[in-house]
Amino acid sequence: MLAKGTLKRAVAAAGAPAGTPGGAEVTRLIWVLGIGALGLAWSITTVAAYLPPVLGQFTSSATLIGMVLAAEGVFAIFLPLVVGPLSDATRTPFGRRRPYLAFAIAPMTLALAMVAFMPNLASTAFALFAFFFAYYIYEPPYRGLYPDLLPASVFGRAQGAQHVMRGVALGAALVGGGVLLGVWEPFPFVLAAGVTAVACSLVIALTREDTPGDRDHKRFRSYLASPWRIVRKEREVRLFLICNTAWEATFAGMRTFVVLYIVDGLGQPLYVSSAVLSVVAIGYVFAAFASGRLGDKFGIARVILGASIVYGLGLTLSVLARQWHWWYYPLIAPVAVAGGMVMTLSWGLLFKLMPARERGAISGLAIMTKGIGLLLGPLAVGAVIDIFHPLLRSTDGYAAMWPAVGIPVLLVVPIVVLLIEAEAKSATRTETSPAV
Repeated sequence: MLAKGTLKRAVAAAGAPAGTPGGAEVTRLIWVLGIGALGLAWSITTVAAYLPPVLGQFTSSATLIGMVLAAEGVFAIFLPLVVGPLSDATRTPFGRRRPYLAFAIAPMTLALAMVAFMPNLASTAFALFAFFFAYYIYEPPYRGLYPDLLPASVFGRAQGAQHVMRGVALGAALVGGGVLLGVWEPFPFVLAAGVTAVACSLVIALTREDTPGDRDHKRFRSYLASPWRIVRKEREVRLFLICNTAWEATFAGMRTFVVLYIVDGLGQPLYVSSAVLSVVAIGYVFAAFASGRLGDKFGIARVILGASIVYGLGLTLSVLARQWHWWYYPLIAPVAVAGGMVMTLSWGLLFKLMPARERGAISGLAIMTKGIGLLLGPLAVGAVIDIFHPLLRSTDGYAAMWPAVGIPVLLVVPIVVLLIEAEAKSATRTETSPAV
């Protein structure tokens, strides 16, 4: 039997947190953590898809509605930079991350349930902002639990499981929410609040964090400055943040305008856009199942590299489409799978690159790039559509969106090549146990 110290050294050399459980327990943890993604994705999808009709009862200004929803980006930029580092510094018998998760659940779900009951635009916006505030308190420490609790050898599989859950939530929220909205307007939001409360609470109830060590008060005071210190000193993390900003801006810009491109740009009925989104959703779920094991076997950055080339080229070349053809469906599928692989594996790559003692702060930085993407992606794509409208009249300018979302993915491909080497080096690190 191995001595305790020998066992810890062996675990560290394998790239796993100290005290990491065996195979069956790792699989259980992968899916327990994935349940949290189900709740988060269900709630944010419901808000994005079904709050605009609610807001439309109070104002006819699409710009005002867009500004209210775009406020998510502000919360995503600033809150994680505070909450992530604080979760690194926190020491309680309940753990480092879970106190923040527990604190966020009640306001997040209550605000989500109330959002459709508000009597005017101002009160609805206030409830929505309360939801965003609590959502971005929950997400950074939730992300930090992954590298805290799981060995590096399953980071790809863990992100695959998480994105399967996200795909399930996306489909259920979009399909079921539309039906429920017709029955009773608050129904989708009340259901989403219930699902989110149960799913996000299960993560707290079914995980255990290591007993923390003593708090270093001097270090605690410096934690709020740690994101900027990390950006300066951690080259690999800095490179990843550049890539993730491009990926998130592409996703946000495409999500905002793809239906308008199909309906207004190509002149197709709504059922065609629904069919296209169904193909994309199926490709996303397939990517979630397949990419995790591929990443763990061949290297996460290598899989992202190949997928990025297909994803970026596929999006960029879509500018050539001037009218709809049924045979676009088999062309959309591989691009959707490639995009799903990039989005699925991105966090797994970050988990391999991040120093163990600053996982919360780095998770906060990565979520911040999501906020930047939420703000800049739709604005940039909208501007490109307006600028090129005179040159692309056959699609009312909407075809210009495809190079606008595809080129950023291709521009960061050389950075992904550098991260392949960085990932390989991370596999040899021995300082992989969680901070205490």
